[in-house]
Amino acid sequence: MQKTGAEILVEELIAQGVDVVFGYPGGQILDVYDELYKNSDRITHVLTAHEQGASHAADGYARASGKVGVVIATSGPGSTNLVTGIANAYLDSVPLVAITGNVGVPMLGKDSFQEVDIVGITQPIVKHNFVVRNVDHLQKTVREAFEIARSGRPGPVLIDIPKSTQQTSCEYECTPIIPGARESSPTQWTDLAGSRFEEAIAALAHSKRPYIYCGGGVIASGAEAEVLELSKRIHAPIGLSMMGLSAVPHDYELNLGMTGMHGRHQSSRIHSQADVIIAVGVRFSDRATGDVREYAKDRTIIHIDIDEAEINKNVPVDIPLIGDAKEILSALLERVEPAHNEEWATTIAGAKAAERDRNPEKFNPQTIIRAVNKHFGPDTIVATDVGQHQMWVMQNYVFEKPRTLLTSGGLGTMGYGMGAAIGGCFATSKQPTLLFTSDGSFGMNLNELATAVSQKLPLVIVLLNNGVLGMVRQWQTMFYGERYSQTTLDRKTDFVKLTNAFGAQGFKATSLDELEQVLSSELPTDGPCLIDCHIGQDERVLPMIPPGGSIDDIVLD
Repeated sequence: MQKTGAEILVEELIAQGVDVVFGYPGGQILDVYDELYKNSDRITHVLTAHEQGASHAADGYARASGKVGVVIATSGPGSTNLVTGIANAYLDSVPLVAITGNVGVPMLGKDSFQEVDIVGITQPIVKHNFVVRNVDHLQKTVREAFEIARSGRPGPVLIDIPKSTQQTSCEYECTPIIPGARESSPTQWTDLAGSRFEEAIAALAHSKRPYIYCGGGVIASGAEAEVLELSKRIHAPIGLSMMGLSAVPHDYELNLGMTGMHGRHQSSRIHSQADVIIAVGVRFSDRATGDVREYAKDRTIIHIDIDEAEINKNVPVDIPLIGDAKEILSALLERVEPAHNEEWATTIAGAKAAERDRNPEKFNPQTIIRAVNKHFGPDTIVATDVGQHQMWVMQNYVFEKPRTLLTSGGLGTMGYGMGAAIGGCFATSKQPTLLFTSDGSFGMNLNELATAVSQKLPLVIVLLNNGVLGMVRQWQTMFYGERYSQTTLDRKTDFVKLTNAFGAQGFKATSLDELEQVLSSELPTDGPCLIDCHIGQDERVLPMIPPGGSIDDIVLD
């Protein structure tokens, strides 16, 4: 059967199980949009206010659903507006397929209107990218793109489709999708009968103070149950990276919470006392390790990761186990004997008891987040922007289920949250979704409030409003002699009125009683609402381990 490239693309998206895409139309992608219109009963397109918002929405959808997110944009500024979202997905290992239009093949390289080399621009921030000059190659390319995006260490893939390819016809048959077999070369997969595996078994058998450091790779692999079982088997406390925060239920007795620069004090302290660290699906970010020499000193590090490039990249490891975390942990559990060191157990129990709430009655970021938390169940998707509020959420919100946290880790993208919340809401068939943000971050992409209104999404936006760029101001306070260069916003924006102008509902809270009244009222279920919470500009994220420091340098007050 003869079909155009645009028809083939839409058919292949549907064949991949894609039911929703995010994007923004333009001249060089109109043929694809025409086919989306014709197939609107089979695939939903969500029109955002800006392409960056669309890319973050596809990212949030992928994180929440476990599927590949899809974003579509036109050439030139349309495609370049995706770059931040693509980079964000790349650094957080999110499976994403970005589809861009471009000028026709005969016009490529001639500086045609809205022509840009998006393949060249995105080369460093994708797993792979394609430009499809021949329509005969389009079906194969789309299938390869999805397989690359979701296999191994997930990540974004870009397909650039010139307009002439979209319009040209070829013979097409929509054959069933056969999932590609994962790579099985020695550089990709651990030999579970090999010497390294035996070293790991021996290290765990001799450990008196084991500690599991759990990252986003655990969620990507679906290895949450195996991590819990290993923790129970050897009585090892679990510390979480920010990307791994939802992998372990908050109420699990050996879950110490987030570790690292702004992690929980006791989680980081116990981390520093371990004799064996089992790091699963983490990349040892500088924010997590601090002083690398101190981090790796006098302990054995077992690093389980699917990406060989991460081994010894940031921290020297003693025992690398390269492969799928779920498979490796399953194999370990077949061999690891139960262990329980009473002295270590007492230390862990003491650490848990030492964590305490501060100023539980004061209207501050911590109490605001906890108050909101009480009104939403464990299945609620929680998105954040980036800054102080992000860290306060990591420290104070209770996550019980995987894939319920959408946040920008590696790139630290202010403005990520609104798009991600939209994507997360679609991933749950428009169930109530939370966004924690701040006046600085919200200002980056608040135009996506229009998208949430038009799509009637039940988003609850909690705005921690301090009138400053809080995290940067905190650093200026601590390390730059209180020279507040360009961090006082001095804006007159009334976020309640602004929200109402967008067609949503706005509320204001200046006390815990006022916040409770808003949360206890009947919040809209057919559209978004915003709660503007005013907090002090000098609220800090503590504890904090200074950059390059160690647990001995931690700032608590």
